[in-house]
Amino acid sequence: MPLKLSLKPGEKFVLNGAVVQNGDRRGVLILQNKASVLREKDILQPEDVKSPATRVYFPVMMMYLDEAQAPKVYDEFARRLTEFMSATRNPQVLADCVAASRHVMAREYYKALMAARKLVDYEEGLSNVAAGVQDRGHAD
Repeated sequence: MPLKLSLKPGEKFVLNGAVVQNGDRRGVLILQNKASVLREKDILQPEDVKSPATRVYFPVMMMYLDEAQAPKVYDEFARRLTEFMSATRNPQVLADCVAASRHVMAREYYKALMAARKLVDYEEGLSNVAAGVQDRGHAD
């Protein structure tokens, strides 16, 4: 089944390891066969890996972008996922961790990446709540 990407002007994405940038107008790209594609917003740079969830997400992203290197990255993923799981008791978050692990084991790296993305979103939500509580504390 083809994948249709609607691209904003100047939007970057990675296609099978190559960084591609759209021109100065909106564009549509239709991929007719299987390819590893990630939009700029879903790509983490090594210097952005600063939190427990991003430490899980990054190796999954690397496995997705370069399956040939997956065995070399797997141990980092397993270690970081174990650390993350030991730090939470949230049943849904733990289920997302298990899903990410199952997908990695099945070499379904895009699905694993989407499960890992939920961990990042969850962590960002906690940070936003903490920041809101802290801001209210200063306002009093």
